[in-house]
Amino acid sequence: MKIFRILSALLTYPTPEFVEALDEIGAALDSERLLDADRRAALRALVDNMRGRDLYDLQESYGLLFDRMRSLSLHLFEHVHGESRDRGQAMVDLLALYEAKGLTAPSAELPDFTPLFLEFLSTLEPAEALALLDEPVHVFAALAERLHKRGSLYESVFRALVDMAAAQPDAALLAVLRQEPDPQPDDFGALDAAYEEDAVDFGAPADDACGKDTLAAKLRQARRPAPDMAPPTFRTEFTHSPSSHS
Repeated sequence: MKIFRILSALLTYPTPEFVEALDEIGAALDSERLLDADRRAALRALVDNMRGRDLYDLQESYGLLFDRMRSLSLHLFEHVHGESRDRGQAMVDLLALYEAKGLTAPSAELPDFTPLFLEFLSTLEPAEALALLDEPVHVFAALAERLHKRGSLYESVFRALVDMAAAQPDAALLAVLRQEPDPQPDDFGALDAAYEEDAVDFGAPADDACGKDTLAAKLRQARRPAPDMAPPTFRTEFTHSPSSHS
C-alpha cells in the first residue's frame, strides 16, 4: 500500500535526499484516495511546511520531538515495554516476521522504529497490513495527542494512521499511555525523570493479553511452520507490558 510508504518517508530524519523528494511525496498524496480530503490536506500542509524550511531547521525540530522525547519516541515498544527485558524478545520476534516476509531491516535501526514498521506494512497485502496496523493504534493515537499539544504538523501522520486502522484505539490502553510523563523538550529535569520511569504496565495478565486479537497471535499465524516443523515461540505484542521489570 503506497500510503504506508508515504507516511514512513514523512517520519524519517530529514536529509537532502528527503527534501528533494518532497515534490514527489506531495504528488503521491494528491493521488492517494485511501484517506479523505481533510486528512490529505493536513498531510499536504506538513509537506508544504517542510518544503519551505531550511534543512538544518527541519533536522533540529525532528530531533527535539522524536529523539529527545521519550513520550514521542518513534520506537513502538518504548511505549509498551519501556526498558523491561521483554522488549528485547519483542524486537527479535518482530525482526523475524520482517525476514519471513522478505524485508531485510537495516542493521543500524531497531525493528520497532515506526518508519520501518510502516515500510514493512507497505509490502503486505492490504488486509494483512491493516490488520497489523490495528495493534499499535492506541500508541499512534497517544502520539497524535502529544503532537497536537505542541502544535506540530507531524500530528497529521498519526491521525492518518488512526483513521486507516479498522479498530478504534482501546480506551483502557490509551488511558495508560496518557499517564506517561510528557515534558516539554526544554525541561531537562523532567526529561531526566521521565527516562527513569519504569516500563509501562498495562495491567493485563500475559495469558489474557496474548489472545487471538493480539499482534503476537498474528505473528504466530503469519509464520506458522510446515507440519513437520516445531512452532516458534512469540512474545511480541503492542498491547501489554508484563509486570516484571529489568
